[in-house]
Amino acid sequence: MPSWNAAWPWLVAWSLLLLVAALAIYAGLYNIAADVPHTQPVYWLLETLRERSVAARARDIVVPSNLDDANRISKGAGQYAEMCSGCHLAPGMKRTEISQGLYPRVPELRRGSDVTPAEQFWIVKHGVKMTGMPAWGITHDDELLWDVVAFLRKLPKLTPEQYETMVKNAPKHEDLMQEMEMGGDNKQNGKYEHE
Repeated sequence: MPSWNAAWPWLVAWSLLLLVAALAIYAGLYNIAADVPHTQPVYWLLETLRERSVAARARDIVVPSNLDDANRISKGAGQYAEMCSGCHLAPGMKRTEISQGLYPRVPELRRGSDVTPAEQFWIVKHGVKMTGMPAWGITHDDELLWDVVAFLRKLPKLTPEQYETMVKNAPKHEDLMQEMEMGGDNKQNGKYEHE
């Protein structure tokens, strides 16, 4: 057991560090404006926090075996066009005003992603704080969210023409939402299945 004489300098140093950090936060010294990028250490910290948090929470999610089902992908295409393309873009789509103004910069999902289907589902369902990514699980059931994930797996392989055709032939967002509401929702006592 260390003696008090050896430990007190460390205790004082940590206390001073916490005091300086608290004063810097209270004084508003760190600029959180979306048009000013984070410093590299802060960016690394936030990215690592996001990646590890999502991976830990998605670890036990069971991925449906039918993510390559054409009907599921078609439903996801319509949902993506309605809910996601304004920020995450689509094949052949130029950056929108909203996608240009978000920071951290929104991933352009048409370029592909290295996250697993379970991680994609968790992100789509729960959103990500302080990024502009909404929690679609509040308004959409798990089946519709898995449809979006199924489409996301296909999206990077699509040409602009294929994307437009898929969206044009996809069930309409309003129809899917009405179908979901008529079929009941999967929220029970404020909790979701698959959590």
